[in-house]
Amino acid sequence: MKTRNNHILGWKQIYIALIVLILMAILLRHSRKGSSESTMSSSQDMFTESSLSGADQLPESSPSGADQFTESSSSAENHFTDPSQSAQDALLVAPNNVSVSMNPEGTFEETNSHATMTEETENKEQNFDPPPRNSTMSHPSGNDKSDLENTYSSKTQVCNYAQGRWVSDSQRPFYSGLGCKRWLPSPWACRLTQRADFSYEGYRWQPINCEMPEFERFAFLRKMQDKTIAFVGDSLGRQQFHSLMCMATGGEESPEVKDVATEYGLAKRSGAIRPDGWAYRFPTTNTTILFYWSSTLCRLERINNTDPDSSFALHLDRVPTFLRKFLHRFDVLVLNTAHHWIKAKFIANHWVMYLNGKPIKYGMLMDMMNVKNFTVHRMVKWLDSQLPLHPGLKAFFRTRSPRHFDNKGNCNNTTPLTGGSEVIQEGSSDKIVETAVKGTRVNILDITALSALRDEAHKSQYRIFGTSAYYDCLHWCLPGIPDTWNELLAAQL
Repeated sequence: MKTRNNHILGWKQIYIALIVLILMAILLRHSRKGSSESTMSSSQDMFTESSLSGADQLPESSPSGADQFTESSSSAENHFTDPSQSAQDALLVAPNNVSVSMNPEGTFEETNSHATMTEETENKEQNFDPPPRNSTMSHPSGNDKSDLENTYSSKTQVCNYAQGRWVSDSQRPFYSGLGCKRWLPSPWACRLTQRADFSYEGYRWQPINCEMPEFERFAFLRKMQDKTIAFVGDSLGRQQFHSLMCMATGGEESPEVKDVATEYGLAKRSGAIRPDGWAYRFPTTNTTILFYWSSTLCRLERINNTDPDSSFALHLDRVPTFLRKFLHRFDVLVLNTAHHWIKAKFIANHWVMYLNGKPIKYGMLMDMMNVKNFTVHRMVKWLDSQLPLHPGLKAFFRTRSPRHFDNKGNCNNTTPLTGGSEVIQEGSSDKIVETAVKGTRVNILDITALSALRDEAHKSQYRIFGTSAYYDCLHWCLPGIPDTWNELLAAQL
């Protein structure tokens, strides 16, 4: 009996031990599972926190929706086109080792009314010789971006409006050089001068690889119904504006066209030799065409507002107030800057270059070619950042209009196409603008090479009352070459 009880006790101990082992295994498994879930939860929380933290930081580190712009020394992209790599690298570092940031604040709107503007046709000027993109597209990410760039490159090769030839056309010009008096300044109306040869008027540009429809003013205005076309730049931009006004009206008297300059603050200021710009509206189609004078595409403000003889701060890192204020009202924007980037003009206009609110006293940006390059890239980068906020806006940067001074400072030729009639080169002759717009939503309006073939079409020495010893080999006769620029613009719209 005693032996049997011992056996019973032995089996009970075994059962208890097994139960304990099973319970321990269950507890151990549950413990591991809980630990894994806890670790995963912790990891997820950390990822979420990190993501939110990064998102929270984005608005602080990226440009604001207005005109804030940051160009830091770490952006080692192809922003500059100096052929010297060492010079290119040096340009990427701002003077005084400070970052280049665009201050959105500004109390002075750029205007030529306070500065003594010199003629753009000075013989002292240097020669600045250094793919269209749909502005409504946003940059894709990942592989989609490279696919879009490949598509864009292919499209550029198929239809490059800058490649082509000049051909005679008896249907030119679009308007009479004796008319269009309301919008054509008399100094550029060469038909009113002593010039006797006007063969330059009888040519049109024919692109090689794409159809360029004939410009028809009524069709153009219908296409631009309820839209605003803005030109912002120097006097060559102004010539393109006057040209388009004459093309859109056919050079005819059009009293129904309204002057709406006051809507854009373009009234002539007291003491100014000209208004800051012009704006006109065609009431039938509600189409507005305007020009704003900004020869450098930088913001100007008087250094000392209490001193009427004060110099002006030319803020290289700030866009004109006019652009910030009215960009949302534009459907087409055409920018240009070129021939004011010489020291003689800066001295004559009392302009002092500023960066980060301080005058630039030394460094790479003291060189005029470098500072022009910097400014063009800065403007394109700012505009590209704004285009997603204005999906209806199509922006263009027009390339440099060529000058034709010979070694004597003249431009006497009156025979068309003595230097050839074709442009077959692949890239633009204006490498600064071409490089700046590459990979952005800003289109290039490439007119440099095709205009370079038309040295006979400048205003030259001709005046209304005879001739002058002073040659204007920069500005064009109207009608003339700027009409072709507008044909190219209309074709790309």
